[in-house]
Amino acid sequence: MSPLVSELHLYDIANVKGVAADLSHCNTPSQVLDFTGPSELANCLKGVDVVVIPAGVPRKPGMTRDDLFNINASIVKSLVEAVADNCPEAFIHIISNPVNSTVPIAAEVLKQKGVYNPKKLFGVTTLDVVRANTFVAQKKNLNLIDVDVPVVGGHAGITILPLLSKTRPSVTFTDEETEQLTKRIQNAGTEVVEAKAGAGSATLSMAYAAARFVESSLRALAGDPDVYECTFVQSELTELPFFASRVKLGKNGVESIISADLEGVTEYEAKALEALKSELKVSIEKGIEFVHKQQTAAASV
Repeated sequence: MSPLVSELHLYDIANVKGVAADLSHCNTPSQVLDFTGPSELANCLKGVDVVVIPAGVPRKPGMTRDDLFNINASIVKSLVEAVADNCPEAFIHIISNPVNSTVPIAAEVLKQKGVYNPKKLFGVTTLDVVRANTFVAQKKNLNLIDVDVPVVGGHAGITILPLLSKTRPSVTFTDEETEQLTKRIQNAGTEVVEAKAGAGSATLSMAYAAARFVESSLRALAGDPDVYECTFVQSELTELPFFASRVKLGKNGVESIISADLEGVTEYEAKALEALKSELKVSIEKGIEFVHKQQTAAASV
């Protein structure tokens, strides 16, 4: 629907033609092209400006994000290899879970290919922001359009940290509200998995959040000077190599990382920030290790 999209390339291992035909009937200016299977992947990627990777299996009840890891890690690795070969300058949006590990996987692959640009690799954590804004607006009877809650850290469980004290417009929360809202935002994915009773995980809210982040990227690429989003990127805000925080987006990707959000946080937020670091560190290292193991295995074959 975005007027900023001139061409939409759809890729998957099956059923792409039907989805493309369906979408192509929408009276929007973008041209829809379909690509099916590994043999058509290179052509799909040539000349694109933004690559969005939501590929992989969804979470089912009883499944941890860890269970998803091996399947989705391999999918992300092979897709990012193709991106490196065919459109290394593109913005890369990683949605495939676990984002805390799949973004480091993508970074390692791009490094191996000699085309890594940390300013153009994004873990899409927009859904956490979308949920935080929605839940806070409901709780405080605010006009949703005005609400903006920065969410930092990572994109799973306790690594998701909504900075409620930095909510705009300024609003106060009791300790109980802070804890309740924080936990709800962190566990919102599970809320959907349980409500669907085994039929899948969040798809519609995720698609909405992904569309918002793509739209922001396209606005930045088009020269809009005022584009800010929270995203999981290579960062020096903490001692961890990757961290989600608010960034300013520009034509070349991340223009600046907004450090002010982490200044003057509440005691609750400061403790939660320290608590999430060890878990996030393990996830990041797991992603890096996955690529190195694969490389070693390939070398010894």
